[in-house]
Amino acid sequence: MLSLIKRRPLMSQYIINKSQIFIYLFIYSFSINAQDIQEIEKKVIKWRHEIHQNPELSNREFNTSKMVAEHLQSLGIEVKTGIAHTGVVGLLRGRKPGKVVALRADMDALPVTERNNLPYKSNVIAKYNNRETGVMHACGHDTHVAILMGVAEILSKNKNFNGTVKFIFQPAEEGPPEGETGGALQMIKEGVLKSPDVDAIFGLHISSGLHVGKINYRPKGIMAASQRFVIDIVGKQSHGSSPWLGVDPILVSSQIISGLQTIISRNSELTKQAAVISVGSIHSGIRFNIIPESVQMIGTIRTLDLEMKELIRKRMYEIVTGVAAAYGAKASITITDGASITYNDPNLTEMMLPTLQSIAGKENVILSDAVTGAEDFSYFQDKIPGLYYFLGGTPRSIPENEAPSHHTPDFYVDDSSMSLGIKTMTQLALDYLKN
Repeated sequence: MLSLIKRRPLMSQYIINKSQIFIYLFIYSFSINAQDIQEIEKKVIKWRHEIHQNPELSNREFNTSKMVAEHLQSLGIEVKTGIAHTGVVGLLRGRKPGKVVALRADMDALPVTERNNLPYKSNVIAKYNNRETGVMHACGHDTHVAILMGVAEILSKNKNFNGTVKFIFQPAEEGPPEGETGGALQMIKEGVLKSPDVDAIFGLHISSGLHVGKINYRPKGIMAASQRFVIDIVGKQSHGSSPWLGVDPILVSSQIISGLQTIISRNSELTKQAAVISVGSIHSGIRFNIIPESVQMIGTIRTLDLEMKELIRKRMYEIVTGVAAAYGAKASITITDGASITYNDPNLTEMMLPTLQSIAGKENVILSDAVTGAEDFSYFQDKIPGLYYFLGGTPRSIPENEAPSHHTPDFYVDDSSMSLGIKTMTQLALDYLKN
């Protein structure tokens, strides 16, 4: 059995709440044995390589979830499978009843063809939106799964804590396939935060733009809300040589794109929070000398403030329909939510910050700016207090600003990042249950 737990008394600690001060006297802190981490780290790296080499798209994580479930069952953890299609949940009860803390890892890969020359490179091919594509863990979810499998093994063999740990292995963080449900929202609908009720949740994300050994955190909004929009424009088809006989929807689409950017530059209070509107796809036409009848544009909205989110939505409807009408066309816009604001509960963040600092070193735990990427971990945080942080994955030999971006064929994170992820997730769970 691993010798995880050592007990050492601390001096009185004071945790400031909005309305009162809770005084914790003679609190016991649990530390992780270094040898245990070294032993589990080897397993975690091996698991990570296996998952990376065999990536699966959203809602198709069949082999990954099977691997996770079998591992948790081998540890004697209560396991439920098939949640939100392929999700796995493990329940580990401590010595006595107490708080319930959840730890979450996402499992899905992306439709990206890997370019890295690694011994565990992915060569998997699959169909995405009816198109053949390579599949790659181009956002590091393979590391998240392997780390949480390691945390589960450490805690299961050292149940010297009160309360319960719930391990959530989530499918479809990148979004379910069109026409399907999935992700964190579907897991919540199927009761993942119930039976027993979860009091708090922790999650991490590996970062290719942050050096190994570092952690980025931020109270309140750390990642943006994401929304997907679809704009359909209908004009009047004509010969390309006689545009006056028709209504050019391509021209209208260009004016709408320009108009949408004025929402950011002229309507959004950018000193308050950042916001983004991006058109990522335009489809129209079939021949060089035909002005088509219609255009479809698809894009994303990113916001870090709820009031700005609503303002942007309102102005988009006004601009899309108004600009189209001004040019004699018709247009409609549909906006659907992808994720909420990833909002770190300020009190929970303050309470757990000493844990991160004690593990990584105070100088390596960095208060960061918010980012306009999005995470459906936010849906858990809509229901219960949560803390989400970034774990450095870039070797120190590579400048942070030169590391390949997430969601790209060259995305890479180093295996040496796994150790800090295991330590922090384990200690966050133990310290939360202790307090």
